[in-house]
Amino acid sequence: MPNTRLNPPSLYESTGFGFSHATVQDGGRTIHCAGQVAWDKDCNVVGTGDLAAQTRQALANLKEVLAAAGASPADVVRLRTYIVDHSPDKLGVVLPEIGAFYDGGVPAPNTLIGVAALAMPDFLIEIEATAAIG
Repeated sequence: MPNTRLNPPSLYESTGFGFSHATVQDGGRTIHCAGQVAWDKDCNVVGTGDLAAQTRQALANLKEVLAAAGASPADVVRLRTYIVDHSPDKLGVVLPEIGAFYDGGVPAPNTLIGVAALAMPDFLIEIEATAAIG
């Protein structure tokens, strides 16, 4: 079965930046989601300087990608979270937002990676996921 690229119209147009929001494989059973950041539909940063607000926006974008593929946070099997200039105190900001993403469900494995910078200077966090349906 061919891979399908997914670019939900409810999110910013990503192909101009050289990527799709997701690739769907295995007849729709496996979804590889690109890292989501705090951009709204018009590529405006939501929550400049506010890690909690950016985390919420990135996770909201991730939910949009999953929904477009017929999945939900319960189908996520792996997260990767990149935080600019990570320090342990930032966990107190990010982890409650990730917990809310799962809406009380058991969270998937998550690798948290501290980075010096992301694609745009105002981005504080980027979150990518892999999901499996069925």
